Amino acid sequence: MTIIESVAEMQRFAREARTAGKTIALVPTMGYLHEGHASLMREGRKRGDVLVASIFVNPTQFGPSEDLDAYPRDLARDTAVASVAGVDVIFAPKAGDMYPTGFQTYVNAEELTLPLCGASRPGHFRGVTTVVTKLFNIVMPHVALFGKKDFQQLAVIRRMVADLNMDIEIIGMPIVREDDGLAMSSRNAYLQPEERQNALCLYRALVTARGLFNGGERSVKILSERVVRLIGEVPAASIDYAEFRDMGTLEAVETADEGTLLALAVRIGKTRLIDNCILGEEN
Repeated sequence: MTIIESVAEMQRFAREARTAGKTIALVPTMGYLHEGHASLMREGRKRGDVLVASIFVNPTQFGPSEDLDAYPRDLARDTAVASVAGVDVIFAPKAGDMYPTGFQTYVNAEELTLPLCGASRPGHFRGVTTVVTKLFNIVMPHVALFGKKDFQQLAVIRRMVADLNMDIEIIGMPIVREDDGLAMSSRNAYLQPEERQNALCLYRALVTARGLFNGGERSVKILSERVVRLIGEVPAASIDYAEFRDMGTLEAVETADEGTLLALAVRIGKTRLIDNCILGEEN
């Protein structure tokens, strides 16, 4: 496995791979890798002759009061995880190379970025779409893999790729959970033991809503009340949003059906966690 830090070197590598007729698969990450990332990499290994994992904590998707400086980083650990998963190249650029002096060009999606995380994290998705576009231009992948835990991010990336005619296949991969149901996330490292237990309220809320739906309940008002009440039973939990949305447009719905997205963002202490499920699916 090779680690490439230079943007120009990564582009040279990608051009040579494409010239040789090889398919490039990309897994974009911010590092501090876990089994969720590894599952993307293993699938990428199946889909590409060359598998690249980017590791870059992207400053443009963090707000002024968010956890950019505190975000966990461990390149040695990440290298070990990526190697076992079959990664050929880790692309780990420096912020100054990705955003050089004078940088002023951004990619912005519109309606899909307004609700949910877009409402509570202004500018977040502009940073996501910009850095992903840059990664696509640098790594030149044929296929890129993203986790469904960040469902809105996946929807926005798919919209961007379609709108800008990018010749890249976007693969959404299932949420990977701990044995007790907690969605794997790099930010789980922030949780103290008691907070870790409190964080399970997100998964319990999803299971409860799915059970009610499977039992015939279709009223979003009733489903939402149950979800909010269940999370509210945990004093350390503060709801950012708990919303039922159309999984395609992310528009709010009043009646749930198969394909309705239940999206959660909840703070456990100081740690903001997200999770989701699609009603009618087991995930």
